[in-house]
Amino acid sequence: MTTVLIADDEKDIRSALKIYLKPEGYELLEAADGKQALQMVKEKKVDLVLLDIMMPQMDGIETISRLREFSNIPVIFLSAKSEDTDKVMGLNVGADDYVTKPFNPAEVIARVRSQLRRYTTLGGQLPQENQWTIGGITVNDDEKSVKVDGEPVSLTPMEYGILKLLIQNPGKVYSSEQIYKEVWKDEPIGTEGTIAVHIRHLREKIEINPKDPRYIRVVWGQGYRMEAGNEK
Repeated sequence: MTTVLIADDEKDIRSALKIYLKPEGYELLEAADGKQALQMVKEKKVDLVLLDIMMPQMDGIETISRLREFSNIPVIFLSAKSEDTDKVMGLNVGADDYVTKPFNPAEVIARVRSQLRRYTTLGGQLPQENQWTIGGITVNDDEKSVKVDGEPVSLTPMEYGILKLLIQNPGKVYSSEQIYKEVWKDEPIGTEGTIAVHIRHLREKIEINPKDPRYIRVVWGQGYRMEAGNEK
């Protein structure tokens, strides 16, 4: 049975998450602080941790840092909207994803499923030449294939070209004109609307919530970039 550890100092939060996840058939464990969470992971078979950022004894940032010294199980941060800086820091030190309070039950379930599927499907694979991975997205240029959390995704040639360009250069901002020139191999004339449409369709295929994208982000007035913070 798959085991999920819920680490949060608020009992009501733990109870709510248990209500969301119990119908999925997971064994659910609880921890009230980071020290207790670490001890549970060491002593029990835990497949995924839902980890609050702000906790007594040991906060989520220190907990994930210590956890990554001996385990690569998926960790999803639980955060308030005001903790954006902490979320970024958490991703940089080894968290796999985050959900924001107040929770959307469907989103929590989707992100837990996604990380568990990715961990079991991709966990043992070694990097390959002409293959790029950020977060749950893998592009294999030899096969011209794209997988999201281990599941194949069908893209049009132009969507594939945009994704390949961005995933090869995480964090780099590309204007609509630059994307058009690189992918279409033509001079960019009135291309902004064209790129926006393709980006929207691409997000619908690779993002859990296209309206709140984790991977392809807009840099207002400049263009688009692949969010490097999701890279493990």
